[in-house]
Amino acid sequence: MRAEAVSLEATPFAAVLEPGYADYKLEQEAIEPFGAKVLPVSPNQDAVSALSNKNVFAVLIRERRIDPALYDDFPSLKLILRYGVGVDNVNLKKATERGIYIANIPDYGAENEVSDHALALYLAVARRIVTRDAEVRKGLWGIGQKHPVPGHRGATLGLIGFGRIARAACQRFRALGFSRVIVSDPNLDEATRQDWDVERHDPDSLCREADVVSLHTPLTPDTRNIIDAKRIAMMKPQTILLNVSRGGLIDENALAEALHARRIFGAGIDVFQVEPPSADNPLLGAPNAVLSDHCGWYSEASVSELQRRAGAELARVLRGLPPNNWVNPW
Repeated sequence: MRAEAVSLEATPFAAVLEPGYADYKLEQEAIEPFGAKVLPVSPNQDAVSALSNKNVFAVLIRERRIDPALYDDFPSLKLILRYGVGVDNVNLKKATERGIYIANIPDYGAENEVSDHALALYLAVARRIVTRDAEVRKGLWGIGQKHPVPGHRGATLGLIGFGRIARAACQRFRALGFSRVIVSDPNLDEATRQDWDVERHDPDSLCREADVVSLHTPLTPDTRNIIDAKRIAMMKPQTILLNVSRGGLIDENALAEALHARRIFGAGIDVFQVEPPSADNPLLGAPNAVLSDHCGWYSEASVSELQRRAGAELARVLRGLPPNNWVNPW
């Protein structure tokens, strides 16, 4: 089965659901030669209604889930493109049945930004930067030794997943003085293990031995809640848990309970099960948790590269070619 060529009889549209970038000039420039247009759809709009009677050949998404009706009600749809890596917000089976390409953009250079963010979260938690800032602003002083601060020289870094971002994180943490890196990744081959001088572990032993547990794995049925109450209970009291990958990898209630009970040292969290997190999310009130708004991937350079690559994928499909980063090949 192969997706049919995009019809150019009516203006082809690339619909951006949940638009969040300053503009879409790079994507528009890439598809302008085909007479195609970029169409941002507001998060407040119903996508199916907003796109009705339009020749929609592509849908571009970030975190938004695809309305099931899009698969069935838009016969001209040829491509669903994810700005980023994970595609757990897309129904791969249904798209494949309909002959719709699913593509992502895994190599837009954000491994540096995301690994930097993981390191920044670690340092903010370990050095208690956020709470100390608040205390100094309240007029407190001499607070440095009132609370323990874990050292990292000779410490063990545990990485769940060992793709581009995890490898960049490995380099950064080693530069700080982490002397041992242990990895849990079913796709870790022996040559890579030796090249990076890492140890292979299962998730349980990694949680028991690591001083920092950092998550860098896709969200799949096998990895959902891979960090649950049982594995959090295995961690050392000085363990810091980091998540710059996908929110569903952690049982948020279990983590919040562990932080309140001081069973682990702290957590740095950039991603949540539901985004934005609701006001009653337990992590919002958890002690020694540093939180950010799923921004680990961001820099001006990474956004520019992301949009440029998105435009290139749109142009390929308009030419009748499959995308370079085709996730559901048939």
